Amino acid sequence: MRRELVGLSSMATRPILAELCDRLRTARATPMRFESAGGVEAARRIREGARADLLVLADTAMRGLERDGHLLPGTLRPLWISQVVAAVPDGAPLPAFATVTDLRAALTSASRIAHSTGPSGTALLRLLRRLGLADALADRLVQAPPGVPAGALLASGRADLAFQQHSELMDLPGVTVLGPLPGDTALTSLFTAGVPRTAPAPDRSRAALDLLTSDTAKALARARGMRPAPGGS
Repeated sequence: MRRELVGLSSMATRPILAELCDRLRTARATPMRFESAGGVEAARRIREGARADLLVLADTAMRGLERDGHLLPGTLRPLWISQVVAAVPDGAPLPAFATVTDLRAALTSASRIAHSTGPSGTALLRLLRRLGLADALADRLVQAPPGVPAGALLASGRADLAFQQHSELMDLPGVTVLGPLPGDTALTSLFTAGVPRTAPAPDRSRAALDLLTSDTAKALARARGMRPAPGGS
C-alpha cells in the first residue's frame, strides 16, 4: 500500500475532511487523513517547515503562505464557503435575530461574547468596529483558545453569546444556533486548499486536490452548512 497522505487543516473543515477521507479510504482505497488545529497554529507550523501533503485553511491565510513562498505555485484551489452564525447556550431565551437592530440588541445585552482566533473572529471584530460597538463591547469579548470552538464557552458558562463558523457550532452539545448574521452584517469565510512546499510527493498531492473538489466533497460540505466555492472544480 502506498504511503498515507497526511494533510493539515483548520478546525472549521475538520468534520468534512474526516468523513471525506473515510469514504475515500473505503470506496477508492485512497489512504488520506487530515490533522486539524487552530488556523493560526496550522499556518505557523507550515511557516516553520512542518511537512504536510495538503493544506486547507481560510483563503486569507493561504494567500499569505503562497505570497511568502510556503506553497507550491499554482496549487491554490477554492473549496467551500462557510457562514458565520451566532449561538446561545441551550435553554437560554432566544433573542430576536432577524434584523441588524436585533443583532445590535443581542450584542449589547450579552454579558460575555465568545469568538475564535480564526477568520470568523477577525471578521466579527471588524464588524463591531463598523457598527460602532467595538469600544463599548471590548471588555465583554472572550476569545476561545486556538483549536477550541467558541461554542464551548457557551456550554461551560463562560459566555452567553458566541459567533463562529456554522460547521463548528451546528453539532456542539449545549449550544443552540440562532442563525447567520442578518442583512448586510452577514459574514462568510472562504476555505482554500493547496500543496505546501514541504510535501514529500507533490504529484500525489496535486492529484489529491481533485478529490477535495469532487461531487462527494461538495455534498459533504453542504451537509455541514457550507457551500462549494465558485471555481473550485
